[in-house]
Amino acid sequence: MNLVLTTASVPDGEKLAYWRDALSTALVPMAVTARGDGPFSGRISSARLGHLRICSIEADPQRASRTHRHIARTPADYVAVGVQTAGTATLVQDGRHAGVGVGDLVVYDTTRPYSLDYPQPFATRVVHIPRRAVGLPDGSVRQVTGTAIPAREGFGALLVSFLTALTTSVPACSPSVAARLASGVVDLFATLVEERTRRGGKEEAGALGHLVLRVRDHIDRNLGDPELSPHTVAAAHHISVRYLHRLFEGEGVTVARLIQQRRLEECARELGRRDASAPTVSAVAQRWGFANPAHFSRVFRGAYGVSPREWRGTAGRALAG
Repeated sequence: MNLVLTTASVPDGEKLAYWRDALSTALVPMAVTARGDGPFSGRISSARLGHLRICSIEADPQRASRTHRHIARTPADYVAVGVQTAGTATLVQDGRHAGVGVGDLVVYDTTRPYSLDYPQPFATRVVHIPRRAVGLPDGSVRQVTGTAIPAREGFGALLVSFLTALTTSVPACSPSVAARLASGVVDLFATLVEERTRRGGKEEAGALGHLVLRVRDHIDRNLGDPELSPHTVAAAHHISVRYLHRLFEGEGVTVARLIQQRRLEECARELGRRDASAPTVSAVAQRWGFANPAHFSRVFRGAYGVSPREWRGTAGRALAG
């Protein structure tokens, strides 16, 4: 492994903060809360294999979460694939709650909020795959993110075996061999996604999933329109508002909430840029569909804990978690 970080030599009162920083360095920025009262202990080993980021993690009980605040400040477009090798976990993403046991695969997306709760000492291996390398439609990938996959047969078993071998001892190899090994991981993962999609993908479910993706794309393309609402979205897709709400029952978020969430994310991203010629807060809010500055400030503070101006003033500072 190229990098090994451990709390062993860190003073007790600093262990958790050190561990949070270690996870954020090896994976992506996130918050960490210990679930025990005693001194915290953890060890993480990380390396790169071609375009993959590979980590082996052993630690005491904890809850790790990546929030809108982390994503807005440090976007990272990865699909994470984990193999639970000891202990249990609960993954929450997109309104889904997945129980993870030893030997299970867990899949999540670093561009959307998630949390992983480990109620006991645990060990896991995690591979970050750049989203652009997966080569599958967003709809197919969304069907497996936020889920745990029992990997006792089929391509899941192959992927677990391959990932376990790689993360146990990342081989020292030439860049060309590393690239081929990384491609092997991506191909196995893509095949697993296609297998799972076909297995659970009846024609109707596939059609509904496609419509949900079209709605999400429409929302993203029209965030600047202050009139954007469930009513206008439904009308644009020639469906009723009631049917639109039914479509999103399994998405973990209402259409109105999704519109506001996406607007806030774009505002936070723009306000976080360190640019002397940046537009005013009100101009940013208006650009992303907030017609009322007072309402924008209120919902922004509710989502990020600070006002838009405070957010802009602290741009570039490291997250405290």
